[in-house]
Amino acid sequence: MTQDERRIVIPLAMRAALASVAMACTLLVIKGYAAWHTGSVAMLGSLADTGLDLLASLVTLYGVKLAAEPADQDHRFGHGKAEALAALFQVVLITASAIGIAWRAIERFSNPSVNEDAGLGIAVSGVAIVATMVLLAYQRSIIRRTASVAILADNVHYQSDVLLNTAVIGALVLDQYLGVSGADPVFGIAIAIWLAWGAFQASSQAIDMLMDKEWSDDQRAAFVEVAARQPGIRGIHDFRTRRSGSHDFAQFHMEVDPDLTVREAHAIVERVEGALRDTFPRVETLIHLDPEGHVDTDNPLVEADVTPHWFSKRL
Repeated sequence: MTQDERRIVIPLAMRAALASVAMACTLLVIKGYAAWHTGSVAMLGSLADTGLDLLASLVTLYGVKLAAEPADQDHRFGHGKAEALAALFQVVLITASAIGIAWRAIERFSNPSVNEDAGLGIAVSGVAIVATMVLLAYQRSIIRRTASVAILADNVHYQSDVLLNTAVIGALVLDQYLGVSGADPVFGIAIAIWLAWGAFQASSQAIDMLMDKEWSDDQRAAFVEVAARQPGIRGIHDFRTRRSGSHDFAQFHMEVDPDLTVREAHAIVERVEGALRDTFPRVETLIHLDPEGHVDTDNPLVEADVTPHWFSKRL
């Protein structure tokens, strides 16, 4: 990523993270009052989720700031994986919250009580839904411009908040206005399950990043297609990719005419790197030159035959 791109991406991502923090603080106050006043387990679950939203947004803010730091002497590939570490920290908190909410809901089955002032809980949940949808729209506009993985994860988390607040409204209406006994703790358990599922999804994405999982086949194919159509390339193999925060890394072996001079081969590499940089500005590319016909004898991917055949392009 160039310095000009960094000046654009970082402030936008930071602004989106700060907006999440401000939103979580506001909702935490009004939901805290509503949960205390109504005694609703579902509202308590929504309050707990908002508390986690605040912590998650703070961690996201820190993760975005740290991940955006340029490479230094001790971190030559940058700090992008700070986002994945922050996500795993969030997973622990979300899981603990889901367990606590489920336990409180089960206790409510054994000791049922009537919710008070359901109108307040419904009003607060309605305000939270509207405010969250405004935040989601703002985050999506930032994601389109920055492709920030951290803000994308935060956006997905806040999408679940809309469903959670809708569930709170349903629980209060059924419990107090329609007299459906046990609706509130049932919704509380449903919220706990939803939180646990969100924790699982967040953990899998974070682990994929920490384990350097490859890009999707479509992304890999699009990248190779741009490289392969550049003149002078005789073949591409040993293509590897990984993601670190909002930064992507790609490397491959490129075959050229073995009779070319070093200067001529280097010119081809520069041309290929330029084309890839223009099409994929956030990808850092490393190219290894091979003479055409060269066979790697120390490549574990070739030996294990795990590289898809369409990544080897002979021209």
